[in-house]
Amino acid sequence: MRKKISMALLLCLAAGITWGQSNFCGLKNRVVKSGEVVNFTVYYNLSAVWVGAAKASFTTKLETLDGKPVFHVIGLGNTVKSYDWIFSVKDKYETYIDTATMLPVKFVRDINEDGHKLYQYVRFLPAQKKAFTNNKVYTVPECIQDVLSAVYYARNIDYSKYNVGDKIPFDMFLDEEVFHLYIRYMGKEKITTKYGTFNTIKIKPLLVEGTLFKGGEKMEIYVSDDDNHIPVRISSPILVGSIKVDMMSYSGIRYPLSSLVKKK
Repeated sequence: MRKKISMALLLCLAAGITWGQSNFCGLKNRVVKSGEVVNFTVYYNLSAVWVGAAKASFTTKLETLDGKPVFHVIGLGNTVKSYDWIFSVKDKYETYIDTATMLPVKFVRDINEDGHKLYQYVRFLPAQKKAFTNNKVYTVPECIQDVLSAVYYARNIDYSKYNVGDKIPFDMFLDEEVFHLYIRYMGKEKITTKYGTFNTIKIKPLLVEGTLFKGGEKMEIYVSDDDNHIPVRISSPILVGSIKVDMMSYSGIRYPLSSLVKKK
């Protein structure tokens, strides 16, 4: 069960908040900036008691790769110390995003879960529609995203163009496979998290049933209803129990967090 919680750190934050392949090719960045840091706590519930089991953080830096400016985004996930003796997790996800196109050019997944280690490396050539992994070369759709770059690409979407119930398709490359999924726009809602009360935009992604999540549109994601579009809560049932991920702190964001109604 601790392993399932650890997998939620980045997958429910990233895989759950991915949008916009064919509909959004060509979006220009107006949100993401170097120096941004956003921190989250992952809570697990089995019998009506929410337990803070893990932490996740996302940091954005401006760097150069192959002579081009890129956003280097680092996602870290770790179990809290009180759970390390049960199941220790130290996960690291990295994506390098072309600042001009907001498409990924490099993705790295380096995880250590209670001694089980996995390293995955992907280089993207968007113009050629190719993805190079540790093992082989794949042909991928136009505007393909990795599990982490998709979050930052999606934050530039103008939700005012959609009606409640609209589906937004996207393509994502993960574990050497292309996934054709969608998210459903659910409108706006005011919610209260561990951090405070927010005006939010609510969406539901279509999930593929696996080792952690149930299939269907059971995950609910709430992003700040302001120009930052930061995820402030993610909640979902899992195969045993449920999880909740709350944004707990931030710094270096481009715009004021005007969606925050009241901080706790």
